[in-house]
Order: sequence, then structure tokens, then C-alpha cells
Amino acid sequence: MGNTTFRTIAIAGLAVALGLGLSGATRAEDNAAWDGIRADMYGTRDILDGAGKVELDTPYRAEDASTVPVSIRLPAGFAKDVKALTLVVDKNPSPVVATFNYGDAAGNGDRILATRIRIDQYSDVRAIAETTDGKLYMTARFVKASGGCSAPASKDAEEAAKSMGKMKITTAFKDSEHASAQEAQVMIKHPNNSGLQMDQLTGLYTPAHFVDKLEVRTGDKLVFTMTGGISISENPNFRFTYVGNPSDVMSVTAEDSKGNVFKGQSTPSQS
Repeated sequence: MGNTTFRTIAIAGLAVALGLGLSGATRAEDNAAWDGIRADMYGTRDILDGAGKVELDTPYRAEDASTVPVSIRLPAGFAKDVKALTLVVDKNPSPVVATFNYGDAAGNGDRILATRIRIDQYSDVRAIAETTDGKLYMTARFVKASGGCSAPASKDAEEAAKSMGKMKITTAFKDSEHASAQEAQVMIKHPNNSGLQMDQLTGLYTPAHFVDKLEVRTGDKLVFTMTGGISISENPNFRFTYVGNPSDVMSVTAEDSKGNVFKGQSTPSQS
């Protein structure tokens, strides 16, 4: 999914969100919001029930709407056929959180991906897996949260700029039935401004500025690429499983919406 599609869906989502805010949300209207997003993303393609295939874990009521933990597990047997995974928050101004496209190093065993997202109002959160044969499987969870997309940044802009792009990449061997399965975490310093945050002194909105592309490799093999939007939380954080040689260096390249490119890699002491 390209950046143009992300922008198109963001505009459509904002219109729906504003309309629902004026009329009062009902579950029927919630479903209408998803119907519009679904049509933009997948047209008339069938979306199958993801029960037992796409396991989505979210809090029912978020402690902090600007950093809502989300975890997806694709069980072994099914994961090997999954080429892409998309996260959607129906009621966010930009509903598509991110799409992850998997490479060879994602592995064929249990596949786990966890991150933190913004949620603007009570909404369904959806995880949609696409398999290599073109089928779509979806699981949804309702989350009570509000104000996450307009919540102020934790640091002022000048302070955030000093550390922007710095990464911490950790890898660790995971003792499991799959001897080569490992777990990694990528943390990136970035304000990930949504464009909806108001400066309380000036009354002006901080322009959107967020990480919109990510590539993760171990050795010379691709784990995944990501195309994301404003719904990923400040200081993006991704935890995931992968396969490979524990001594291989994990390298990460990130790009933000202003064209800045950041690179990082794990060190021998972290592998």
C-alpha cells in the first residue's frame, strides 16, 4: 500500500470521524466507518474470519490513548503463508496504522509483532493478514480510548529534535520448539507528530512529522518492511520474532515523512 493510498484513506477517515462526532456514534455508524475503509483498501474482496489464525491482543480500556499496546500473533502453520499484515483503527483520522510486508527472515513458526499506537476515540482495532494466495483474514477488538491522536508530545520540539533518529536495536535468542526462532526489539527516537497536536502557547497545530517507512534485515535477509502513518505512537517501538543466525547483525533503515533517513544496527553484545 503506497503513501497516496494512506493519504486518501486518512482524508476519508477524518470525514467519517467528524461526522460521527456531530451525530453521536452508534455501532451501526461504526460499521459504516469500517465499510468505507474496507472499500478503499480492498474493494469487493472477501475478508475471512481470522479466529485461530490472527490473534489480536489489545486492552479493552486503554490507560493512555496515545500509547496503546497492541500485539498480533500468527500461529505456526498459518504464518508461513502470510505475506502482509495491516493494522487499522476505524475511528482514527488516519485509520490505517501500518502495513508490514514480510521477508524470508520472518520465519515459518509462530510470528509475533507488537507495537504501540494512538487511538482517537472508542473504536474497533483490526488486524488483517494477507496470504500468498491473496486471501484476507481479519480479527477485531473494541478498545475504549480517546484523545490519543491529539495528545501533546512528551518533550518539546527542540529537545525531541536533538535525539531524533537515534535507535536501540536488541536481539535475543528465544528458547522454543523452533531452535532458530529469536525475538528482537527496535526503538526509534522520533516525535511522530500526528498533525493534530495544538501548541498551547501559540494555538497553532504542530505539523505532521512521522516515521512512514521502515526496513529490518538480519544479515542479508529481510525480516519485514513497514509503511506507516500518524497512528503509530511517539518514539516508535516494535517487538517481533524472526529467524536467523544469532551472531548476524540486525540492520534497520527508517525514513520519515520529511524525507529524513535514519540507520541503526545491533551490536555483537546485543546478539
